[in-house]
Amino acid sequence: MCQNHNTQNQSVTIDPEIMSGAPVFTGTRVPIQTLFDYLMDGCSLSEFLDNFPTVSYEAALKVLAYAAQRAANGKVAA
Repeated sequence: MCQNHNTQNQSVTIDPEIMSGAPVFTGTRVPIQTLFDYLMDGCSLSEFLDNFPTVSYEAALKVLAYAAQRAANGKVAA
C-alpha cells in the first residue's frame, strides 16, 4: 500500500515495496533521510541535488519547509 504524504504536493512516498518503506521523494528511490544526512554533514542543497538528479529543487524545498513547520510546532521526535 503506497501512501503519498502531503508536504504541500505529495513530495514524500512511503511504500513497503520501495526502499523497505522508508520515506522517499515521490517518483524516486531517494530516501528523505539522505537529504538531512547531507545537510547535517555540512553539504549544501546544491550538492545534494547534484548527486541525486531525480530529486527536484522544489521537492527538496517542500520537504525542508515541512520539517521546519513541524519543528516550529513542536512536533519533532527527540
